[in-house]
Amino acid sequence: MKVAYLFATQRHNVSHVLARLILPQLEEGRHGAEVVGMFFFEDYNYVLVDGNPIGERLHAVAEQSGMLLMGCDRCCYEREIADRLIPGIPIGCFPDLYAALAGNPPDQVITL
Repeated sequence: MKVAYLFATQRHNVSHVLARLILPQLEEGRHGAEVVGMFFFEDYNYVLVDGNPIGERLHAVAEQSGMLLMGCDRCCYEREIADRLIPGIPIGCFPDLYAALAGNPPDQVITL
């Protein structure tokens, strides 16, 4: 099964759910589903800032697996971090996300 994650709710999810649960499973190859993409809203975009340890680990997994990482463009611009993201991580809106995942669409989308 292919899944995509949307990070949109409580900030605790990045430090706990992403960093302590999902990311270690991805790094160890035991997540149980193929993660084809992750889209970040609001303050979650800070994980994508160059130098963020969680983001650097996530980027390494994405580079190896081909998983899409994308930040919400409006959120990144409002937080003035659009030019500080890890190189190669795009920002966009839903049409950009749909287009980016069109070649490898998820079976399920999970919002955390």
